[in-house]
Amino acid sequence: MTIPCRKRFRSIAAIAGLVMITATRPAAALDMPSPFVQEVLIKSILISLNDAVAANNFTVFHAKISKPFRDQFPPDKLQAIFKDLVDKHAVFDAVVAKPIIADEDARIDDKGVLRLKSHFDTSPKQVKYQLGFVPSEGAWKLSGISIDIE
Repeated sequence: MTIPCRKRFRSIAAIAGLVMITATRPAAALDMPSPFVQEVLIKSILISLNDAVAANNFTVFHAKISKPFRDQFPPDKLQAIFKDLVDKHAVFDAVVAKPIIADEDARIDDKGVLRLKSHFDTSPKQVKYQLGFVPSEGAWKLSGISIDIE
């Protein structure tokens, strides 16, 4: 499968990298998820983003992110942030069939944010991402995203 895009582009949905939503470690902190759960988190959020980009509708994607992130980034703001992906008709659903190649070890930082930085060796373009997840509504939910398709 290929990722049809003609030029290198970057979309950042957390303004200058991953957003630090919480100032201190949340009271309901979750343990480090297993590698399998990390893969599910990564692929499910990237497929949700892919679907939002394809439909140019970020309502469902918005519903899947953490409450603090939802409050900060309503669907119309997400749509504006990811405008370059929409305009270029970016398709990156091939990631579901590819293994994750970690660029850094998964970690939970001192603010309780699960940090995942990896890429997929997709062809002809490589999908790189940095994701942040925080405990929200009893589960790990997206708190920041940076995606680069080069």
